[in-house]
Amino acid sequence: MLIHSNQSILIPIDFSKQSLVAVKQAYNLAKFTKSKIILMHVSTKSIDENKAELEELAASTRAASGLEVETLSLKGDVYELTDKKAEELKCSLIVIGLDSHVRFRSFMGGSNVSKFIKNAPCPVITIRSAENRDGCKNIIMPFDLSPESREKVSIAVQLANFYGADIRIVSVFHPNDDKYENKLLPYLQQVKKFIKEKGINCTNKSVPSTKVAEAIVEYANKNEGDLIVQMNQKDLSIGDMFSGTAGEKVVEISNLPVITINPMKRESMSHFGSGM
Repeated sequence: MLIHSNQSILIPIDFSKQSLVAVKQAYNLAKFTKSKIILMHVSTKSIDENKAELEELAASTRAASGLEVETLSLKGDVYELTDKKAEELKCSLIVIGLDSHVRFRSFMGGSNVSKFIKNAPCPVITIRSAENRDGCKNIIMPFDLSPESREKVSIAVQLANFYGADIRIVSVFHPNDDKYENKLLPYLQQVKKFIKEKGINCTNKSVPSTKVAEAIVEYANKNEGDLIVQMNQKDLSIGDMFSGTAGEKVVEISNLPVITINPMKRESMSHFGSGM
């Protein structure tokens, strides 16, 4: 699932620092993809709550970015409505800021981020930091042996082309599982070769750790990462590697923006070499 051009980027706004950073972070992607930005405010009280502030933000966003910007004011649950509107409006991307104190499984009246991301009809960028990152030089791509893991490669390549960024592949394996590391190596070489053939600089690193998410975020920070690209996968054993639980944890703890992609729905996965 690539980020398509001439569609819309949906940004839920609650006026937290993170949601305002989400708007600025979307500028470049919107320009690259010739997309419209839709600023959506959802209130549990009234459809008119913060409506004036939302229109003011839209005006300043148009002025600062030169992009087409629309607004939506809705009443209800922010996560349910974000997924619903993204599908209804055929958005190619959701960019959402999450307050740094918010825990992954309990946010805004019982809805949770896990369910929201799982049900999203398009890739979701989550931002927990209040720091705006201008541009993107290094894309961090966790990789494991699951068939779904290969699906993120095309989006990582697309983003790298947009930004002129390098891709840094990281694989986390159990410290005592040399067999897994050896099995993973040829797949990593294939992925690296595919990416380099697209004219993108690429490195790969295997990291022994029992704490997958922590190891990925630590690697990203040590290697000047600007964005983590991951799949939203069901739980797997650590022997099978990058689990849904680890993915949720990455979203929860990462100080870097994280783009999470839902895997394609199909009975069998095609071979890696079929163009990703």
